[in-house]
Amino acid sequence: MTAPLHDTPADADPTEDVAPAPGAGVRKVEGRTLKQIAWNRLKRDKVALAGGVTVLLLVLVAVFAPLVVGLLGHPPDEFHQEELEDLTNLPKGAFGGMSGDFLFGVEPNKGRDIFSRVVYGARISLLVAFLAAVVAVVLGTIFGIVAGYFGGWIDALISRVMDVLLAFPQLLFIISLVSVLPDELLGLRDNGVRIAVLVMVIGFFGWPYVGRIVRGQTLSLREREYVEAARSLGGGQRHILFRELLPNLVAPVTVYATLMIPTNILTEAALSFLGAGVLPPTASWGSMLRDALGTYEHDPMFMVFPGLAIFVAVLAFNLFGDGLRDALDPKGTR
Repeated sequence: MTAPLHDTPADADPTEDVAPAPGAGVRKVEGRTLKQIAWNRLKRDKVALAGGVTVLLLVLVAVFAPLVVGLLGHPPDEFHQEELEDLTNLPKGAFGGMSGDFLFGVEPNKGRDIFSRVVYGARISLLVAFLAAVVAVVLGTIFGIVAGYFGGWIDALISRVMDVLLAFPQLLFIISLVSVLPDELLGLRDNGVRIAVLVMVIGFFGWPYVGRIVRGQTLSLREREYVEAARSLGGGQRHILFRELLPNLVAPVTVYATLMIPTNILTEAALSFLGAGVLPPTASWGSMLRDALGTYEHDPMFMVFPGLAIFVAVLAFNLFGDGLRDALDPKGTR
């Protein structure tokens, strides 16, 4: 005799039909939006997430600088001569006077808390960098989408303007402009005037980079089927520009804005280092590096901490921007 293919339990009813439970073995398929796909790709990039967390911490430190300094430091403009040597005016103790009361030590000659000044310096650097990026993105998106969509003499004119601005010596222009600024302008005074000028000039000279990217993307998108369909259905130019093209430009513009912010941080630090930034005693990372030039041989820690702050901020934004670009790129493989 041939053995049965399946063994039947002794207490089983041979006349009973065995049916699978409803839904057993059936996997439910759910669609995912583009945001969910991008977020899942970004979550897998641990380096980009680390950069994003660092960026978030820097922003929180800058926003809540008074609270952070109140808990861990001293007022940024407060002098502590008792922490300096009498003859040399250098910080007492090793590593620039680092201690539980002064986490990063104190400044030579003045005795101000370096930790507090680095924290408050983050406010200036991030404020200028973010606002300048906003100005550049707004101008670059407007002029880029107009040049790419309309083409012809409009495209040629805007492209030539972008070429001129890209060849313009930005740093020299800002230095010469700051040197002739009045103390009061449009209701702003002193550092308010300088910050406003830095934001507008850095953003104005930065928009051609965004404009070129937006123009190139618009030249490709304007030939897509959905744009032709919107045009055939009677959609006007404003509808096509702002309802069809602009939403598809959000991803590349966002990525480039994220990568533009670290460049703006370096630009602001360079201008402050050259004396074209905020006025003393307001703290900024670039001005702290300039003040450290005379004492770095005897107290290198005064130069290390603001330089390290610039390095960490720029690296974090670049890592996060690279990860965001990969996550939003539908042709990527990660």
